[in-house]
Amino acid sequence: MSDLLEVQALSKAYSKQRGWFRRQHVTALDSISFSLREGKTLAIVGETGSGKSTLAKLLVGIEKPDSGQILLAGMPVQISHYKKYNHVIRFIFQDAGRSLNPSQKVGQMLEDVLCFSTVLDQQQRRFKIAQTLKLLGLLDEHAEYYPHMFSGGQLQRVALARALILDPKLLILDEALTALDPTLRAQIVNLLLELQQKSGLAYLLISNQLRLVRHISDSMLVLHQGKAVDYGSVADVFDAPSHDYTKKLINSAK
Repeated sequence: MSDLLEVQALSKAYSKQRGWFRRQHVTALDSISFSLREGKTLAIVGETGSGKSTLAKLLVGIEKPDSGQILLAGMPVQISHYKKYNHVIRFIFQDAGRSLNPSQKVGQMLEDVLCFSTVLDQQQRRFKIAQTLKLLGLLDEHAEYYPHMFSGGQLQRVALARALILDPKLLILDEALTALDPTLRAQIVNLLLELQQKSGLAYLLISNQLRLVRHISDSMLVLHQGKAVDYGSVADVFDAPSHDYTKKLINSAK
């Protein structure tokens, strides 16, 4: 099976103001490489400032890498291509409620996504919205709800609906399960695993919850100060971490 996503030597740096006349060059990512196959989950792990969120922004085209290459199904992707590829890679933020427009009904949110990215007619869009809501355990009438009318777990399902309505190949979960209580988190994790089994979805899970990482991920990449310090199967990294930072991270979760 070929790789769905391949990242080759991806680097990104920023220039930050330091005082009136000085600017500091900060490396956010330093030659990061990894791959992910269809139906698999890769966890990206690291402390705040390690480069996790920068990596996610590069993958979805919010920012442009300084060097390196992103390939989807073997084809290089440029930042100018992202409107073409936005249905392939979808992104879910940490706070589902804040990522949703509070003045817009859920059905209209989903319709806007379809209008922007597909050529479906109105009847086809309505069918797709109903189908997606059902897939995520929501009801047809939820299309008429505003975000404030949902519970926390339901809001996460709405965020998933907005991402999945375009039938993506890859879902990036940027700390998307962190804010949920353990019961709701377990429900969403089970839903994600079920969707992956049914559709072959690949997940890129950005999280420092190592128990969750070990439970649902196939492989993991550990970032520290913008560098990849450990990368491999979850079992290999947990059982034989090569870098001191990874060892400390794993020991702290025991």
